[in-house]
Amino acid sequence: MKRKTIAWLFGLASAACFVSASIAHAERFPSRPIKLVVPYSAGGLPDTVARVLSRALGDVLGQAVYVDNKPGAGGAVAASAIMQAPADGYTLLVTDGPMLSITPLLTKKVGYDASTDFVPISLVGRAPLFLAVNKDVKANSLDELIALAKAKPGALNYGSAGTGSIHHLTTEAMNASFGIVMTHVPFKGSANSVPALIAGQVDMVFASPPSLMGFVKAGQAKLLATNSSTRSPLAPQMPALAEKIPGFDFAFTVAVLAKNGTPNEAIVRISREIEKIVKKPEVVEQLHQAGVDPVGGSPEQLAQALRSEKERVTDAAARAQLKAE
Repeated sequence: MKRKTIAWLFGLASAACFVSASIAHAERFPSRPIKLVVPYSAGGLPDTVARVLSRALGDVLGQAVYVDNKPGAGGAVAASAIMQAPADGYTLLVTDGPMLSITPLLTKKVGYDASTDFVPISLVGRAPLFLAVNKDVKANSLDELIALAKAKPGALNYGSAGTGSIHHLTTEAMNASFGIVMTHVPFKGSANSVPALIAGQVDMVFASPPSLMGFVKAGQAKLLATNSSTRSPLAPQMPALAEKIPGFDFAFTVAVLAKNGTPNEAIVRISREIEKIVKKPEVVEQLHQAGVDPVGGSPEQLAQALRSEKERVTDAAARAQLKAE
């Protein structure tokens, strides 16, 4: 009787181990399609990055990876989609630093807490903005622009993608550092501020490389600098403002995040694959075309980058006397 009982118990234990192993194998991440939620409409920078990642991730993970655009309410619509999904790594957020740093700073009821609702996965890259002036502005270098602005305080104006945008805050931080004054002319996005520059309605803008390069090649605008901490491979001949202003850095992050509580297995796998993907020559080329310098940073690097970005943005917003509305 004892032998039968022992044999039965052994068989039960073996079966349990087999079932556990089978379940573990079946649930190995990822075992089904992954959704990349983007808080902006199709065609923007985060959307372009998400589509590049979706194709490359799908190939290496062996699962479909698709993009779901959820624009609206300063990112709150996308954040809600993330928060309503299970914390299992199958619904991820692909966004930019401004959604996580500027929007919560300037919006009283943003609908999400970037520091507690999400966990970092990957610092995909950094998106620098380039300082461009109209072809008729009597400045062909950053030093000449500064001298011109100091000689005529308030006479020069600059366009931005809107009050509180990274374009606006970058310029205000630059002006404060150089001790110059320019008149702010806000527009609804770079799609309006850049044409205004070309038409001579404003003297200067900060904008992404894709929106500027065609006009620069045509001789309708002049590039003078970039707002990142180092020169960008997108235009290595252009000086970084940090060469004149130590520590200056307003290039924004492009990041992948997940809902808080996502299993570490999923975080590590996605982060590891993105780090490899953004080093592939064809992906580097695609990201450069979108105006992104690839990084492929770890969750820890992304967390540090977002903290640093928030500090700089908060300081610039205070200088510009911006308040939450």
